[in-house]
Amino acid sequence: MSGEPGDRARYFSAIERAHGQPVQHWFDLLAAAGPASYDAQMALLRDGHGFSRTHANAVVMTHRGSPSARRVASPDAWFDALPPDQAGTARAIFAAITDRHPDLDLVIAWNQPILRATGGYVFGVSAATRHLTCNPFSTEVLQAHAPLLNGCTVQAHTFSVPIGWPVDAALLDRMVVARRAEMA
Repeated sequence: MSGEPGDRARYFSAIERAHGQPVQHWFDLLAAAGPASYDAQMALLRDGHGFSRTHANAVVMTHRGSPSARRVASPDAWFDALPPDQAGTARAIFAAITDRHPDLDLVIAWNQPILRATGGYVFGVSAATRHLTCNPFSTEVLQAHAPLLNGCTVQAHTFSVPIGWPVDAALLDRMVVARRAEMA
């Protein structure tokens, strides 16, 4: 696949090979179907024509006028876009983890910074107005450590920390070790 990361056009040649039609055919099909929701357009391609989610999303989002999924070019750009107190808390979370796990790569995925190991994603953070949401990428890891997340809001797959959270490096380390053990 060619093109910049986040460029949906990089999928077009694979879509054409897999479905035997130029991409314009699929744009025309969506246009002929008339105004429809994203979900309805995705269903048309996936259920009606056997598209994978990735290929359907590339066609639908390009058809809808979104040329790229990438809004953030780098982890530094993500941090720089935050208010200083949020950025400070987020940087402290990642520093606590990477101090003990320097082999993890900090990447941008889903327009947020995520630590990645060879086997997959290990830990991510997203920003909201009044908190940061942390994702250990494992409900089992989250459930095992939820009783230790004092002062945090625990959801089904994530937990939220307040801005200025006093980072618990030992707890984050235990979560990352448990996640990496699952991935091994």
